[in-house]
Amino acid sequence: MAKRCYYEVLSVSREETKDGIKKSYRKLAVKFHPDKNPDDDTAEDKFKEIGEAYEILSDEQKRAAYDRYGHSAFSQGTGPSARGAGGGFHDPFDIFRDAFGSQGGGGGGSSIFDEIFGNSGGRRRKQGLNRAGSDLRYDLQITLEEAAFGIEKELELEKMGVCKKCSGSGSTKSGEVSACGTCGGVGQVVASRGFFQVQQTCPSCHGAGEIIANPCNTCDGEGRAKKTSRIKLKIPAGISQGSRLRSTGNGDAGICKGPSGDLYVVIHLREHTVFDRDEDDLYCEMPISFAHATLGGEMVVPTLQGKASIKIPAGTQTGTIFRLRDKGMPVLGSSTKGDLLVNTQVEVPTKLNKEQKEKLQDFAESIGEENSPLHESFFEKAKNFFK
Repeated sequence: MAKRCYYEVLSVSREETKDGIKKSYRKLAVKFHPDKNPDDDTAEDKFKEIGEAYEILSDEQKRAAYDRYGHSAFSQGTGPSARGAGGGFHDPFDIFRDAFGSQGGGGGGSSIFDEIFGNSGGRRRKQGLNRAGSDLRYDLQITLEEAAFGIEKELELEKMGVCKKCSGSGSTKSGEVSACGTCGGVGQVVASRGFFQVQQTCPSCHGAGEIIANPCNTCDGEGRAKKTSRIKLKIPAGISQGSRLRSTGNGDAGICKGPSGDLYVVIHLREHTVFDRDEDDLYCEMPISFAHATLGGEMVVPTLQGKASIKIPAGTQTGTIFRLRDKGMPVLGSSTKGDLLVNTQVEVPTKLNKEQKEKLQDFAESIGEENSPLHESFFEKAKNFFK
């Protein structure tokens, strides 16, 4: 089968820079790496093909020879390859590591390669039996009043707790831990993948490198088991929607006495029937009668702290906002509070009898338009539309 053009294999033009070739190779190498495509029988061939193309095009001398002679430049015994311009191809796995910046030998350095596929040079340390537990999330709904004044809640959740039978050791007898016979205590095993080898987590010890000789039959050697737990949590005054509280050590218990994870509680505020919240301020809409708005007076309004009074001046219009200082939400971690903003809505009577209609008509005629500043202002601005 004829070989494809190396530039076509790497999806680059013949004028592409060395950095551009390397960037394209990295993208394709990750895409077609056999470990990323275990169910694709063609992945290894594609990976080998792009590795071969990159080896040539990333080397200035080999690229120049390829541009002049094509694939024949690297045929054995012919062309420039006989004079040292080409030669046999390397292991594509080594090319892959080099392109991703791996530090070879015994340097122990990390690389992009290691981050994506794990350290394959035998330097990866075993995990050990004592592994940390997972962090957990708990979504908690509270009322606006609870958020305003703070409260202590008791949470009930199912999580991994320390096994009572083995006290978290995972073993029926203390100290019965030995190196895994499958991986020799490394936690990794070597698996052959066609033309190269990769390391994988040991299937026997799951990366721990150690085996419990007599595992507890209650927790299967993990030292932990599922249980229902109750945890008390203090909700601070002034907490807001979406806040996240951390309860240290109340996540899943660790494996074989490993450290426990943390519990993260996410706060959700229930919708309130009267108030809307905007950070530390509260809003509410207050209906007032037509007569009250016209004549003015005092009005009682609700607050989270109880009843409060505000003075309504005569001639109050719909949408007038009154501010009550320090009647809003407390500022988290502070003694200060936000404000309560009361938006007045003037009520218009909808059910009038004949006598009331006549009196209202007489009232309207008696005041005329001189006592309606909004009416007068609007028609003054819109007078050009009535010509």
